[in-house]
Amino acid sequence: MKYQKRQKAIVLLADGTIFYGKAVGNKQGTSFGEVCFNTGMTGYQEIFTDPSYYGQLMVATNAHIGNYGVNDNEVESDSIKIAGLIVKNFSYEYSRDSADGSLEDFLEKNDLLAISDVDTRALVSYIRDHGAMNAVISTEVDNIEGLKKQLAEVPNMEGLELASQVSTKEPYYFGDEKATYKVAALDIGIKKNILRHIASRDAYIKVFPYNAKFEDLEAFKPDGYFLSNGPGDPEPLIDAQEVAKEIIKRDLPLFGICLGHQVIARANGVSTYKMHNGHRGINHPVKNLITGKGEITSQNHGFAVNREEAEANSDLEITHVHLNDHTVAGLSMKNKNVFSVQYHPEASPGPHDSSYLFDQFIENLKK
Repeated sequence: MKYQKRQKAIVLLADGTIFYGKAVGNKQGTSFGEVCFNTGMTGYQEIFTDPSYYGQLMVATNAHIGNYGVNDNEVESDSIKIAGLIVKNFSYEYSRDSADGSLEDFLEKNDLLAISDVDTRALVSYIRDHGAMNAVISTEVDNIEGLKKQLAEVPNMEGLELASQVSTKEPYYFGDEKATYKVAALDIGIKKNILRHIASRDAYIKVFPYNAKFEDLEAFKPDGYFLSNGPGDPEPLIDAQEVAKEIIKRDLPLFGICLGHQVIARANGVSTYKMHNGHRGINHPVKNLITGKGEITSQNHGFAVNREEAEANSDLEITHVHLNDHTVAGLSMKNKNVFSVQYHPEASPGPHDSSYLFDQFIENLKK
């Protein structure tokens, strides 16, 4: 191992519970966020760079992280978005022919605090029982009381607007400008692989900031509209909800993923709520109620759509349900060209069972 003696570190939860570990590499300091866990066995680099994880301390349930290094093509944004990383065994050495470097160097380049040698099985079990909560990871192991005071000042994820922190500042284009179709995408935390999937289906995309107005998107003269994934609570995203309402009112093709799915629900008067733990992993079972088929899906969200309200809404149809807890995993509007899913059909990382949804979106553009 590269480091013979490493700095002691702790995970301090909002309820005062402490887990012990060691700092990864030479990085020292303190980082705050909502602690959550991802059950994926692979894809750690994509997870760390996914804007949907902004402001969260990520616990990796896989015992070994870093063993296959990093690859420049396996990022979902321009930088690491998690607030900190918690693992059991951190691999300083890596073995993969296509790797461009080590995870240690990648974390150092992005100035991310990570701690290892934590009993992640015990930590994840605790979070499962007590729910996702704010936490701090720190090498200031002798400043517990000071860390508790700072942690008490960290805002809760519920009610927190984070899209503005990860959205593009200026519009940009993605794909081939000679493509058959044009799509206007609202960036409230968009992943690169979503853009790749849409563009690969003969579409040219213009990506707009989180606070863009419908008129801004409409000026691109798109064939359809897309609302992206992203971090935080959908409730304060009033601008995005207004955009969705205008698209729906005009009966234009609209597709939403994850946070975009929740925004579409709220645009239809259906509330959302913070989940006890959320869904984060690449093996979540979903049932397509239209086809009757099961799908193994990639998921990453801490909020969900109110199922009772969705069922009572005469304009909406629940198209997909999560088989573990029966939460709403997909919606469509009965008399509009609008649909959405709570999970990630671009699946980076994850299975490709749901990539047909991008084909469905393109078919809707043809209509």
